[in-house]
Amino acid sequence: MTQESRFKCHVLGRLQDGGIPHLGCTKDCCKDIVEYPACLGIFDSIDEQRLIIEATPAIANQVAIFDELTERKSFSKPIDALLITHGHIGHYAGLLHLGKEVGSTKMIPTFVSKRMASFIESNAPWSQLVIDENIELNVIEPGIPFEPIPELSVEPILVQHREDFTDTFAFKITGERQTILFAPDMDSLNCVEQLLEGVDVAYLDGTFYDETELPNRDISKVPHPFIKESIEILKGFAGEHPGVIRFIHFNHSNPVLHEKSMQSELSNLGFEITTHLDQFNF
Repeated sequence: MTQESRFKCHVLGRLQDGGIPHLGCTKDCCKDIVEYPACLGIFDSIDEQRLIIEATPAIANQVAIFDELTERKSFSKPIDALLITHGHIGHYAGLLHLGKEVGSTKMIPTFVSKRMASFIESNAPWSQLVIDENIELNVIEPGIPFEPIPELSVEPILVQHREDFTDTFAFKITGERQTILFAPDMDSLNCVEQLLEGVDVAYLDGTFYDETELPNRDISKVPHPFIKESIEILKGFAGEHPGVIRFIHFNHSNPVLHEKSMQSELSNLGFEITTHLDQFNF
């Protein structure tokens, strides 16, 4: 009999920072649909500890979903640890829900880069979370693994991405048997070989399919690797390791969210489109 994996990873969101509906969008892609920004929940089935990656603006809904999926029994605190990749709103704005006006949490271990920690400590209202001890900042360094919860190893990897306020990490998360990559935001695939080395599932930036998605904006101002280009660069890897690369962090305009033929074509090439509530046991 195969032993059940200790850690379970749940996809609690798969969209770009704005989610769906996206502010100002009146197109069909944002009608009668609700989807949340990219977020993972990791559950330790032995110690029943719960980790969230990204404090999105939808954190309250995402934690509630996580509660249901993991049948949470203890309500002393909403989560046991929090990881944040960088300082763009879809990844940290949900921290506000931990403050006195809402969750009023107590010393939630929050793992961030040195620059992200400085940003939080130096700017209101985020600094109030530190002053009131709603969160406990833990500075992490690229290439140095740490354990946010016991027996779960996370390696931060520095990736190139718009440095409006902070730098940006990808995370390699290793459980008992397998490793997950979470890399929702980066400017290009320059370091993709390093990112994919030794991973069993790779949640990879799939924000835009191609350059036509923002007709009223200069898309070069928000650089991301287009899925169309990622396919060409990574088709050899995907062919040899089908199902490992799973695109995530989709802009509301991305046609792969609703075009079944595109999803099938990608799947035939060995790529997957991350779906809401995907689960991976590792």
